[in-house]
Order: sequence, then C-alpha cells, then structure tokens
Amino acid sequence: MIGAVVGIAVGVGIIVLIAIVVGIVDALNAPTWREVAAERRARWESRQHQIHASWHDVEDD
Repeated sequence: MIGAVVGIAVGVGIIVLIAIVVGIVDALNAPTWREVAAERRARWESRQHQIHASWHDVEDD
C-alpha cells in the first residue's frame, strides 16, 4: 500500500516537474514566436490587400 502511494507521488512529481520545464522553455521562446507570428500576419495582410485591390479593379470595369 505504501509503495503504491509513493509511486503515485513520484508520478505526480514528475508530471509537475515536466510542466514547470515546459512552461520555462515556452516563456523563453515566446518572443521568437511572437516575431514569427507578426511577420506571417504582415505577409497575410499584404496578400489580402492585393487580392481585394485586384477584385475591386475588376468590379470597377
């Protein structure tokens, strides 16, 4: 019985430790991913403006 409790406690401890490590790594990489997201959004917005501008040019004819 005590062995099972210790095993569960160790398992929970490992999960908590992994969660902490993942949180730290995520926090360290967040600025890089924000920059990537900003660049992707800028490219997407540029494409959207081009698509809609060309659509309006066709409508105006």
